[in-house]
Amino acid sequence: MAEATAPATTSAATGKRKSAIARVHLKLGTGQIVVNGRSLDEYFPRESLRMLVRQPLETVNAVTTYDVAASIHGGGVTGQAGALRHGIARALEKLDEGLRPPLKRNGFLTRDARKKERKKYGQRGARARFQFSKR
Repeated sequence: MAEATAPATTSAATGKRKSAIARVHLKLGTGQIVVNGRSLDEYFPRESLRMLVRQPLETVNAVTTYDVAASIHGGGVTGQAGALRHGIARALEKLDEGLRPPLKRNGFLTRDARKKERKKYGQRGARARFQFSKR
């Protein structure tokens, strides 16, 4: 006979944006967010980035329900904030499949795959080409 399992209280997921990667661990708590051992306010000094990170939690009304512990590397601050948002959304979805529709509707589960285009050999830059001469 199968034994009934209790709902999960912890979840882990990976979020990515550009070249930033965030490993996110979610657990029941008071809503504290720790990034690389520092508080969210300390790690992301801009309010716009802090709002970006909190969006998935606000969407599912879980701002004060879960503690978030994340380690981020690569990219810049905006890419890191986007990666953290993606990771939090994926971790919430793992905890409760019922949260998928609102997260998906707001675009939090979609990885923003835009990256800097590489410079091609023999050219000045990624898109720059030599000047065309008709004669």
